[in-house]
Amino acid sequence: MHTPDDIRKASTTEGLPITSGLSASLETINVPRQQAQFDKRSILLTLGCILLASATVFIAQGLQALIALFTNISFYGRFSFEGISPAGNKLGVLVIAVPIIGGLIVGLMARYGSSAIRGHGIPEAMEQVLLNKSKIHPWITFLKPISSAVAIGTGGPFGAEGPIIATGGALGSVLGQLLPTTANERKILLTAGAAAGMTAIFGTPVAAILLSIELLLFEFKARSIIPIALAAVTADAVRIAFEGNITVFAMPTISQPSSSALALYIAIGALVGVCSVYITKAVYLVEDLFEKLPIHWMWWPAIGAIAVGICGYAIPRTLGVGYNNITDILSHSLSSQVILILCVVKFISWAISLGSGTSGGTMAPLFTIGAGLGTAFGALALSAFPAAGLDIRIAALVGMAALFAGATRALLTSVVMAFETTLQPISLLPLIGGCSVAYLVSSLLMKNTIMTEKIARRGIRVPSDYQADFLDQVLVRDINSTKPITLEASQSVEEVCEWIKKGGSDSSHQGFPILDKGLLIGVLTRRDIINNTVSAKALMRDIVKRTPVCVYEDCTLREAADHMVNHDVGRLPVLTRNAPSKLVGIITRGDILSAHKRRLTEHFEEDERMPLAQIWSPKKNK
Repeated sequence: MHTPDDIRKASTTEGLPITSGLSASLETINVPRQQAQFDKRSILLTLGCILLASATVFIAQGLQALIALFTNISFYGRFSFEGISPAGNKLGVLVIAVPIIGGLIVGLMARYGSSAIRGHGIPEAMEQVLLNKSKIHPWITFLKPISSAVAIGTGGPFGAEGPIIATGGALGSVLGQLLPTTANERKILLTAGAAAGMTAIFGTPVAAILLSIELLLFEFKARSIIPIALAAVTADAVRIAFEGNITVFAMPTISQPSSSALALYIAIGALVGVCSVYITKAVYLVEDLFEKLPIHWMWWPAIGAIAVGICGYAIPRTLGVGYNNITDILSHSLSSQVILILCVVKFISWAISLGSGTSGGTMAPLFTIGAGLGTAFGALALSAFPAAGLDIRIAALVGMAALFAGATRALLTSVVMAFETTLQPISLLPLIGGCSVAYLVSSLLMKNTIMTEKIARRGIRVPSDYQADFLDQVLVRDINSTKPITLEASQSVEEVCEWIKKGGSDSSHQGFPILDKGLLIGVLTRRDIINNTVSAKALMRDIVKRTPVCVYEDCTLREAADHMVNHDVGRLPVLTRNAPSKLVGIITRGDILSAHKRRLTEHFEEDERMPLAQIWSPKKNK
């Protein structure tokens, strides 16, 4: 993606002396400046990301402390910051009222604070990146963690990672708004804060970097990746200082799977991929049902919390973050029947609560439900193929990652996340197979994902495929015209106007380079020449007033296109670096579009029976 700020920065000009010495006003030739991968500004941005990451970890620690405080107050009636699960409460049927109270508080905060705290954070951050130049309101930095702490602390079936990802991103955005940054730099700061937030909770720096690429950055550039990578590493280092280097979801050591077991894990990934489609549809179906309620959305979180309370009364383990549930499922310390019931009730509680628009997240619930599905499918596969040597624990891990891969289509994030949270390297092959097929099934059965459906409904198109920019791979000299129609500086305006009026093929062009003894001194359009206010006896050199906007023959088409957009011109004289004022050709907007059309033709040349226009028709692309 190229923002206007990026284009202006990429098109910054460098001055080259005019050797003809004709016009005192023409002191430089305006050409694209070659931009280094890193410069002083990039270093400062990287340092900002590192400081931002450190601050985000402290906020994450504060959020976890708030969740613990609200949990203790809500379920145990004591003022304490000690981390504890609400599952051990003794409230009986009164437990149903606790999430409802929390929902009322969140609804009030959303209505009278900021409605942006509603939802699970990542889709909202994606929308700001795509539409609002990565600008998030400063209030979100405070309201999102507090509202999430209230929702989770009163039993909401969410993890702390979603809110802190949103909070870290908001903090990065606010920092970018306070400092003189471009939209692209704010995007990097926002993403660095989000990556630091994820790392601060799960201790997964590599997965956080991959999540940034797959869901927030929409690009893969060294100028973006390195600051975010260093932010993730910094966040993990600060987290270790607080919590130590412990595995988030510890599970017993697993053994190398056999070929037949690997095939079963891939089949489990496919089944979980199907489930991811219907789970996503169910969440948005609930959201649609809430939209039809004849009451203000402020009350919806409290209504959704009724289901949370009832589910929590029936199965107390469904209350709160439930990271211990994931550990127990992956370790298979619960029976398959208990795991299945837990995951079904957790899904009902989470889907209704999230659909109500409360402040929550998706990662931990999807991990819990996915691990449960993997356990269930693994138990069925083990009973059907006992000789395959399937390990229920690996099946649960594959299910956990595959559900996230299918629901979000963040394939690499899902695989690496499962590995980093368990530190089981033997699981990598089953994870890659299971997550890949889950991604495939999801892509076939569902247009959008749990992250993009909400913003897609608002008419926003989210990039899903990232590839090298074709215009960055082709040089100007490969497509420019090497025999441009030029005018001599010594020609009179009257002479040239007569030539244009005759309407010859050479005079039909819209712009003409002006040469003096073979050296470029400017570019004039037909309008410049015909509508000039100088005497008809004046020479071409007399009506050249603007510094020529040019491009080198070894520049890329991307640099040429950006230079055209930045200076609002439709053609660029082509120069050579060895003789900066010597014209060697000209390139137009039409030339760039022709090169792009040639790429499309080559891409689809295997189907010669179908015209290019038909291939790219709107109906075909739906």
